[in-house]
Amino acid sequence: MSTDESDNARYLVRSVSRAAEVLEALSAAAPGRGLSVTEVAQACGLSKSTVFATLYTLGQHGLAAADGEGLNRRYRLGMALARLGVRAQEQLSLRDIARPVLSTLTVQTGLSSRLAVPEGAHAVVIDQVSNGERIQLDLRMGTRELPHCTGLGKALLAEMSPAQVAELIGRVGLPKRTDHTITDLDSLQAHLDDVRTAGYALDDEEDADGVFCIGSALRDHTGGCCGAISVTGLKLGLPTWRYQEVGRQVRQAADEISARLGHVDHRDNA
Repeated sequence: MSTDESDNARYLVRSVSRAAEVLEALSAAAPGRGLSVTEVAQACGLSKSTVFATLYTLGQHGLAAADGEGLNRRYRLGMALARLGVRAQEQLSLRDIARPVLSTLTVQTGLSSRLAVPEGAHAVVIDQVSNGERIQLDLRMGTRELPHCTGLGKALLAEMSPAQVAELIGRVGLPKRTDHTITDLDSLQAHLDDVRTAGYALDDEEDADGVFCIGSALRDHTGGCCGAISVTGLKLGLPTWRYQEVGRQVRQAADEISARLGHVDHRDNA
């Protein structure tokens, strides 16, 4: 095992790995047949008690289902997986649509760009385009961006009503990341009004010192928010007018992606 693999191994949650193995075993079952606990245990090299507990837990989340009783009880994949599969396809489709626009945005601004989708209270990054600079910021796929202090998070937050914002913040709080982080709900609500007016959100060293991020929300054919894009870079004395210029570029890129998703934008372009 390489050093990197050894380091990553400590993050593995064994119970989750077992659940993934059980799902893989169920996926190999013949249509309409399913598998018994014994068959799943043999396929995964696990004890029957462990497999039964895993199947029961998966069943509680709709990820596995069972037919029959007693020794005739057989397990199959649950229909919740179909819903998750559709969502995965939608996100992949969003990524395919957004990628060329992000590439152009990165060329225009000289900044790394990212695409995120909402997941619970956070924005989860699902794609990014690097600016190719020698010095790179630590931008990772799958990163969960905080809602109140990041460009992506605030862009998504601004799509909510003030009541929805208050409810979400009531659950996740306003943790202080830097001296610039907004940690007061009233101040955040006022800030989000400005974001809605401008069409983009600015994280000015609010999540990390010396780093800025500008994000804008995406809308699909229903008019609902389906994600956000952003650009990120080192502040290095960037003038205020440059923020506004980049903000307009990010907003225009978001509008272009939204249009490709079927959204009709009735806002006046500033």
